[in-house]
Amino acid sequence: MAGEFSGDDAKRVGAVLGVEPKRQRTHYRYELRTADPHRNLTLEIYPDTPIGNQRGILLSVYTINTHLQLHFCSGYVVSEMLGEVTFVSESNGKLSGLIVEREGGCSLYANVNRELLSGDFTKLGPEVMLSGIALSLTESILPSAGGAGPKQGPDRG
Repeated sequence: MAGEFSGDDAKRVGAVLGVEPKRQRTHYRYELRTADPHRNLTLEIYPDTPIGNQRGILLSVYTINTHLQLHFCSGYVVSEMLGEVTFVSESNGKLSGLIVEREGGCSLYANVNRELLSGDFTKLGPEVMLSGIALSLTESILPSAGGAGPKQGPDRG
């Protein structure tokens, strides 16, 4: 994404989540409604919003009992097969990822060492392994040490 989230990006995310994005003045809104009202979820993506003294992409997720945010989102990967979108942000070699599922599930992984994505998962404890596996889908869109990667990754399923 590298600083922008376009209308095409909004449609791509909506297609995977199975809902049309609702364009608001400052953001896109996705309302995921399921048969179980306890699994309803709202995702808001602010493509260019003030965050402190900078501007960036901000994501907010609202559920019946949770409010999560991801600041300075730098990219996303969609998976049709899994019915989910993984959004990622990187700062100083640490990743944070927000995964939103078509069926109303949501996971947040914060401050994960980038090295975990390409390491040997079998050498990690199960409590650490999950974050590495979940965020490994984003490795292809992360900037390399020498330059920027693409803003969105291929469909992973």
